[in-house]
Amino acid sequence: MKRFVRVVAALGMLVGGVVGVQGSAAARSRPVDAIVWGACPQTKDTPPGGTPGVECATVRVPLDHREPWGQSITLAVNRIRGKVSRDANHLGTLLVNPGGPGASGLRLAEFVAATLPAEVAARYDVVGFDPRGVGSSRPAMRCADASSYYAPPRLDAVPRTRRDERALLDRAGDYAARCGNLWAWLLPHMTTENVARDVDTIRAALGERQISYLGYSYGTYIGGVYATLFPDRVKRLVMDSSVSPDDVWYQSNLDQDPAFDRRHRAFLDWTARHNSVYKLGGTAKETGFAWYAMRSRLRDRPAGGVVGPSELDDLFTLGGYTDRIWPELARVWAAYVREGDVKGLLETYNRFGSQDAEDENGYAVYLSVQCRDAAWPRSWDTWRQDMARMHRRAPFMAWQNAWFNAPCAFWPVGGGKPVDVHGSPKLPPILMLQSRGDAATPYQGALRMLRHFPTARMVVEEGGNHGVSLAGNRCVDRHLAAYLTDGTIPARTTACAALPEPRPVVRLAAGGGLGHDRLTDVLSR
Repeated sequence: MKRFVRVVAALGMLVGGVVGVQGSAAARSRPVDAIVWGACPQTKDTPPGGTPGVECATVRVPLDHREPWGQSITLAVNRIRGKVSRDANHLGTLLVNPGGPGASGLRLAEFVAATLPAEVAARYDVVGFDPRGVGSSRPAMRCADASSYYAPPRLDAVPRTRRDERALLDRAGDYAARCGNLWAWLLPHMTTENVARDVDTIRAALGERQISYLGYSYGTYIGGVYATLFPDRVKRLVMDSSVSPDDVWYQSNLDQDPAFDRRHRAFLDWTARHNSVYKLGGTAKETGFAWYAMRSRLRDRPAGGVVGPSELDDLFTLGGYTDRIWPELARVWAAYVREGDVKGLLETYNRFGSQDAEDENGYAVYLSVQCRDAAWPRSWDTWRQDMARMHRRAPFMAWQNAWFNAPCAFWPVGGGKPVDVHGSPKLPPILMLQSRGDAATPYQGALRMLRHFPTARMVVEEGGNHGVSLAGNRCVDRHLAAYLTDGTIPARTTACAALPEPRPVVRLAAGGGLGHDRLTDVLSR
């Protein structure tokens, strides 16, 4: 579900729970202006002259869909047009979302259009969007100066004393207060239901009676809510790495902890099996001891004065999302332990783990949606008891995940009532894609999503990476291409073999590329 490895909070004024508005808002909805496409604005990610074939625009949506004639905000959208003419061969719009909450969908649209089989991409206009509060949409939420808020080394996420815990708790509460001071007018409306209604506004602005949708991670929840509210407007729906709609959101985060711990232990076991290369231990027990010893040492002596235990956690959490980075993680770990070399650890952290203003924007949106969608415990004693219990079972992630979400304990906007996600006879067949060992969106949660949609079928990759389509697995991608072409889904849940495990390397090739996992870069913002 969530983010890649990022950190902390947002706020607003206390209002009532989320109110379903499907009937009344539709009766009072204001006309939607057609999208006017043009050149894309220059950003740090676009080449000089823009990206060929990519158009950009904005769409105005109501701040509160219950008040369609009230205040509005602006969403940034982009499009890569299909190459076939708009006749019977053209399949309309494929809207994409990478999840988060808080992730930009603009880069994902470009990635999907470039990576889908050419004959499939040619028949769709692939459209991405920055959800409310994100990236190029306006307003874009920011609650703190990233350079100071993320300045390393940060406090160790695993408190040793009540004093440590108090310092971390003050940090969470302070960030929440900052967001509340800045965004009191916006935060009551930062819900998944409103995002789903924004999606329907984009559909109307595109002039489409129905749209197709591909969502990853939290994006599957947006898709599930959209399918619940507007079942007759769904043409195709793909959910890759699904969240549980029954556990929004406190329990979902607890469910991640043992899943990430299992994934980290899989990495430790992989490192042990390649002890001839890394020499960190010949069993998972030995490599586990070496890893936690490194973490403890970094608390007292951060590598280069930068990589302390929290920065190490951020970096190695990436290994829970994708095993493509395991050789790089093991390489810099071995260099640090065996040679006292901090350069590799610093370089890899700066490339994959360090955080900037874009991350702070994503984090502010992440919290504003998670804290608003549903109720969170307001008593810190409840959190402490749950995290102490979970830390004994899953030490790799429990406290780290808790502090990531801790501002929800102080959120001045009360959590609402989540949409009752469910299927409908009006829905077409739905394709779900899932890896069995996924840490960010555990398999059991995907099974719960499946049970809510009788027209859905699941393809399970027997691996553990997060985001399985368009990542190099030909079996998974064949199912995706067939479904997007003509709606074909398997008759029952079916399996695809996992991609081969990565090979150990001592040094990355020039450029440090991770091959197929550029998708993981997109999902990580």
